[in-house]
Amino acid sequence: MQDNQASKTALGAATLRAVHQLLDQPRIFTDPLAFKVIGAEAEAALRADLSPHLPPDRRAQRANIAARSRFAEDELAKAVATGMRQYVLLGAGLDTFACRNPHEAAGLRVFEVDHPATQAWKRRQLATAGLRLPQSLIFASVDFERQTLAEGLAAAGFDATKPAFFSWLGVTTYLTREAVIQTLGFVAALAPGTSIVFTYSTSPEKLAPAQRAIFAARAERVAAIGEPWRSFFEPAELARDLAALGFSAIEDLGPAEIHARYFAGRSDGFHPGPSGHLMRAAV
Repeated sequence: MQDNQASKTALGAATLRAVHQLLDQPRIFTDPLAFKVIGAEAEAALRADLSPHLPPDRRAQRANIAARSRFAEDELAKAVATGMRQYVLLGAGLDTFACRNPHEAAGLRVFEVDHPATQAWKRRQLATAGLRLPQSLIFASVDFERQTLAEGLAAAGFDATKPAFFSWLGVTTYLTREAVIQTLGFVAALAPGTSIVFTYSTSPEKLAPAQRAIFAARAERVAAIGEPWRSFFEPAELARDLAALGFSAIEDLGPAEIHARYFAGRSDGFHPGPSGHLMRAAV
């Protein structure tokens, strides 16, 4: 994203979560606040014309976003059941979990990490929608040009001596490989029991020509708004990197595994794209 500007791709992801609530039945992921957070004007525009979201490539993109949200919140629920009480969303964007936190009574604290400009925009969106900021929500503004993730979390009251659950969705592709490994190394050095779920994409070089063309068109669109894709990973190599950092219990869901877990038996053609992966790793 560009300095002093909210992330446009964060709005795009939130829009697709909202569209999923309307177009895809049964839903993979239910978010009752999806429309509120994008705003009344955007909601009205979507309800008036959903045709831009009907093409197969848009359906696949929407399926990936629904699946990653479902995966993260399913894994979080398991962690909370074992006593986890800190949840960190890296690159939170317009994620609505904190405002519908089903684990608030159990004491789950939610740390949203994002660029100050994006967080200021999100606060305005929530205020306009009349959504309250729960006491369990802590905004951890981090401008990575000026401070580290560790410094930003510490300033927000994160307890590094206790385990935490991290989610990092739709972000790694926009970062350099070095930045991705550095962030994963920070998480790996935290208290035993800490875990992370994150997304990554494999190289488009192995895609079929038609799929590669769709991929290239999407890459061109995000580059044009100042948020280019930078990094792709190969599963075996990434698994070795995670193990070297100290992670264990590594689970990697590729397109086939994502389909089997969340989309099997559907007859509507709603399924994820060919290059996205969901990864879970524990300390």
